[in-house]
Amino acid sequence: MSRLWAVVGATGTGKSDLALELAEALRESGNPAEIVNADAMQLYRGMDIGTAKVPVPERRGIPHHMLDVRDVTEEAAVAWYQPLARAAIEGIHARGGDAILVGGSGLYASSVIFDFRFPPRDAAVRQRLERELDERGAAALYARLQAQDATTAARVDPQNARRIVRALEVLEQGAHTHGAALPDQPALWHADSRILALHVDRPALVARLDRRVERMWEQGMLDEVARLREAGIERGTTAPRAIGYAQALAQMVGDKTEAEAIAETQALTRRYARRQVSWFKRYPRIEWISPMSDPRGILAG
Repeated sequence: MSRLWAVVGATGTGKSDLALELAEALRESGNPAEIVNADAMQLYRGMDIGTAKVPVPERRGIPHHMLDVRDVTEEAAVAWYQPLARAAIEGIHARGGDAILVGGSGLYASSVIFDFRFPPRDAAVRQRLERELDERGAAALYARLQAQDATTAARVDPQNARRIVRALEVLEQGAHTHGAALPDQPALWHADSRILALHVDRPALVARLDRRVERMWEQGMLDEVARLREAGIERGTTAPRAIGYAQALAQMVGDKTEAEAIAETQALTRRYARRQVSWFKRYPRIEWISPMSDPRGILAG
């Protein structure tokens, strides 16, 4: 049976590089491995610098799936992503290769690795909650979520208005939790799965993340965002709120200085990395490894 590998962990830990090295090592052994993206923002066309997307010439000829599959004006939702990512994995397995799922978006990765099933949607309830969001703000809705389901609230970013609305929508339908919560005893979707999580000590990771954000601006983040504005990013529901992009947009319209945009992006990135580590620590069967691990040693393990 072909295997599903998952390479997860906090942003900036080197997941993409290790996934490429692992794919190359598998291919050297005759296994035509391919890579499937599990980073929510790398789904978007044109969002490259701010998401650290591996450029096509640097993908070493290894097929990548679920990259650049969404316009910035479109919503990216995990319930939309899950069947497409799983279909890509099944296609790789049908071709005789292992699939390598790589990314740090915890809910997206979990939706593929584990037997995740999503609650139904109710458009009328959602519209009412979104009107209330506009009128009262995310803090008021988050306080309600805390009162109704403290466990789910603890796993939702208080500033992620979209996910707060979704949690309340599900609760109004009588569910006890929502898709932001990993089941207590999750079953694997694919029987032969191996989950690798990259670990970097917090002080070293913070330094790497702060420098990475500075490089984003040095490499042309504002030029990228200018092109995305022409593509309609400000009309989108998900893309314009991405860390780094929201701050660059604010800089472009004069609401922030460059120093303020960079500093805020750094702070939000550090907080996001901390939440990612907390999410992945709950995974059963996870193997914490160094980004410098030899992929051949991993294969032999």
